[in-house]
Amino acid sequence: MNTPKLFIPGPTEVLPEVLAEMSHPMVTHRNKTASELQRRISNNLRRVLLTKNEILLSTSSGTGFMEGAVRSTTAKRAAIFSVGAFGKKWYKIAQGNGVPSDIFESELGQPTTPEMVDAALATGKYDTICVTHNETSTGIQNPVEEIAELLKSKYPEVVWCVDAVSSAAGSKIETDKLGIDCLVTSTQKALALPPGMAVCAISQKAYERTATVKNRGCYFDLRDIYDVIQKKDYQYTNTPCVSIMFAMDKQLQHILQEGVEHRFERHEKMAEYVRNWAREYFAIFPNEKYLSKTLTVVTNTRNLNIGDLNKALIERGMLIGNGYGDLKDKTFRIAHMGELTLDDCRAVTESILDICGIK
Repeated sequence: MNTPKLFIPGPTEVLPEVLAEMSHPMVTHRNKTASELQRRISNNLRRVLLTKNEILLSTSSGTGFMEGAVRSTTAKRAAIFSVGAFGKKWYKIAQGNGVPSDIFESELGQPTTPEMVDAALATGKYDTICVTHNETSTGIQNPVEEIAELLKSKYPEVVWCVDAVSSAAGSKIETDKLGIDCLVTSTQKALALPPGMAVCAISQKAYERTATVKNRGCYFDLRDIYDVIQKKDYQYTNTPCVSIMFAMDKQLQHILQEGVEHRFERHEKMAEYVRNWAREYFAIFPNEKYLSKTLTVVTNTRNLNIGDLNKALIERGMLIGNGYGDLKDKTFRIAHMGELTLDDCRAVTESILDICGIK
């Protein structure tokens, strides 16, 4: 198919050789080969996510493990911090599962600050917090390093759940150093895989908390998944998507061959290039102290028709993202994640200028 190169916040480009792995003949998911595959994936994900914690996999979008995290670890009440659409999703998930929770929202384009977290936790009402690491609707990357210091010094008993769906494997997240208890991501963004699998790195503290939670659900019960893979040598509670696992195994080998640090550096360079371009010809929407490393949200200062722009870009084999929700047409989004390169970023930005007649 003649499909455009994707500069949207997911799904992202997938290497042909990785896609080809999904045509692997079916195998039973209850044999030694499947266990070895799943164990190898988990071990390699630990290297990418900079953690020694156990890795859980689920055949679902990242939302599935967001649900599992907040439902499985909240024994008392969850404080949910939102910097855009996906922080609000945490809250919707908690409410839909009957998890007692409150939402603390930042103005669009502004981060969740340690002061906000401190003010909420000082009430003593909350035993779990949920934070979005990277918000694709606003282009914010939250200051998780500063939040980590607060939690370590004042609230070590609080379980910390982080949505890293759009940043893990593109932005350096030192999971263990930060003390993140449930780091959730999924396959279709910076990991550069097809959609369909979710990942959760779960700490021992979070696992122990699950024992105090009565109604953890079924499919996304983190404790049950954890226990089964320990007892059954990396077998899963429900049938996993083995086809995506074959692709995941191949892609993780590719990431490690590139070098995890080199991958982070490549994302940094792409981000800096697109930011500089946006500053010169448009404006950057979010607070510049807290910019995403995997996409840039650009303020549409020239009142471009983003739909028409994308039609013209598609003819050139490219696709960018319109603004999300209330920011539609007021902003546009250029993702620079996964297997995209600096040359790709140059090509799409130069095409935008050429299409729009901007000198």
